[in-house]
Amino acid sequence: MSTQRRSWIGLTAGALLAVLVAGCASSPSSSSAPSAAIPSAAIRQALAPSGSLRIGVYAGSPSSIVRNAKGETVGVAHDLGHALAARLGVPAKVVEFERLALVVDAVKTGAVDFTFTNASEARAKVVSFTPPLIQLELGYLVPPNSAIRGVNEVDKPGVRVGVSQGSSSQAALGKSLTQAKLVAADSVKKAQDMLRQGEIQTFATNKAILNEMAQGLPGFQVLDGRWGLENLAIAVPQGRDVGMDYLRQFARDVQTSGELQAIIRKADLRGTVQAP
Repeated sequence: MSTQRRSWIGLTAGALLAVLVAGCASSPSSSSAPSAAIPSAAIRQALAPSGSLRIGVYAGSPSSIVRNAKGETVGVAHDLGHALAARLGVPAKVVEFERLALVVDAVKTGAVDFTFTNASEARAKVVSFTPPLIQLELGYLVPPNSAIRGVNEVDKPGVRVGVSQGSSSQAALGKSLTQAKLVAADSVKKAQDMLRQGEIQTFATNKAILNEMAQGLPGFQVLDGRWGLENLAIAVPQGRDVGMDYLRQFARDVQTSGELQAIIRKADLRGTVQAP
């Protein structure tokens, strides 16, 4: 073989090797990519200390857990929790409560590891939140032929406004309504019964829950307009600082990848607005 031919073969092999090395260095599966980061044992222990990720949910809200027309279990808290459990490499365990206030209490005590809820100032004192992922409009549900035509017509003498017991809506409206009376309901189902029986003239919460309630109340409608906004975020017990950077990165990943929007569509979560 001529010297010139041997040199050409050597150059070709060298170039091929350089291409392969460059390809490996730029591979999207590189461990340097935040979304591909493998959680350490310390992070898994912080976020799922029992060995499984215990996801706190309450029925009747697409932001938490509902059953769709096909009988499938869906919901933002439910699906985000399963997504995080998969990334941590631990089993997901769903723990269902009758109302949201009980879920927040369970996160506060560490009885559950994860939920998705309104990041109110009061709750931020007892649980740890990621930055908000979703904003939801707060509104009112009224029966057919209601005299209440708009959100500005609720605060009047004789109007009984239903709210979930221990909810952020109960706290907020307790400060802003001066003439209407608040009536607490133990659950979404109880609130529906109270509306049917005329025990309350309207029910107040976020529009995701109101639209879900309206499906079981023919003729009832969600009023146009809003009386406030909820900023929904992932909540975990306080004291789990080792896992918080990982959790915040997870929240960013599901937003930028489109995974969160897919979860929202699957849960038929309505009433969302563009976050500022």
